[in-house]
Amino acid sequence: MDNVENPDTTNIILTLLHRWIAVVTGANKGLGFEISKQLASNGVRVILAARDVRRGNEAVEKLKDAGYSDVVFHQLDLTDYASISSLADFIKTQFGKLDILVNNAGTIGAIVNEEEVWKLSVEDVVGINARPLKELIKQTDETSENCLRTNYYGIKQLNKALIPLLLLSGSARIVNVSSSVGQLKRISNENVRKVLGDVDGLTEEKVDKLVEGFLEEVKENVVETNNWPANFSAYFISKAALNAYTRILARMYPKFLINAANPGYISTDFNNNTGSLTVEDGAKGPVMLALMPEGGPSGLFFDKAVVSTF
Repeated sequence: MDNVENPDTTNIILTLLHRWIAVVTGANKGLGFEISKQLASNGVRVILAARDVRRGNEAVEKLKDAGYSDVVFHQLDLTDYASISSLADFIKTQFGKLDILVNNAGTIGAIVNEEEVWKLSVEDVVGINARPLKELIKQTDETSENCLRTNYYGIKQLNKALIPLLLLSGSARIVNVSSSVGQLKRISNENVRKVLGDVDGLTEEKVDKLVEGFLEEVKENVVETNNWPANFSAYFISKAALNAYTRILARMYPKFLINAANPGYISTDFNNNTGSLTVEDGAKGPVMLALMPEGGPSGLFFDKAVVSTF
């Protein structure tokens, strides 16, 4: 007898998927847009969140024109608590629960001479032995604070606002889009590796203290002398802190599936489109984690859909 799929079972699966509600942040372009598209193609109802209202609405229209009708836009600024509360209220009113949260929004935390920086090799810019490129990458108090407020504190604030809705799901997932530069093997500061590498003793308060200490050292202009990453140090620390927070959150909510994902060096506006991977390839890991079956792993770091080290 031919191995034919039971149509009733297929319909049930599709119906369940269709009922899944997902939020993807920073989704008006690039990786976030592609993650939204791939989730929608799997029958998930997507709330495409972005800071810019015009661009967010245009992104939704683009998806609808491509045949993905079950996508809606909602404005979100991770540095604005009122904006976060508005999104939470919208989800509660319109859908009553949330199943998937993909924290993709982020900022690079520096003023960059993009044409010159991205001509260099990745190792020359963010490698463990990279030299400071102060003439090409300018990191200020303001850019550093904005980076951490978005990439770390903003994500924590959003998670806390949406977790009550995720608790109403029977199958909650959180995917924190991270980066390989946040892995401890890429961090030269010994104290960062010690604090964030202490899995059993890791707490949110310790991570916050480390982040606050970094920002103080930026203000004191001692980042370089205290062995923080040579370039994009705020971005490095934001992703290392996010990875640690992922572990903490997974421990706090054992019934959720909560993981961090490095999409790889993808070609987007973030790196002046110099990445070696397409956004389609980069989205595969986060989407896989968002759609994992029950009983999947939690509290892990994935590098391009493969488990890696923090």
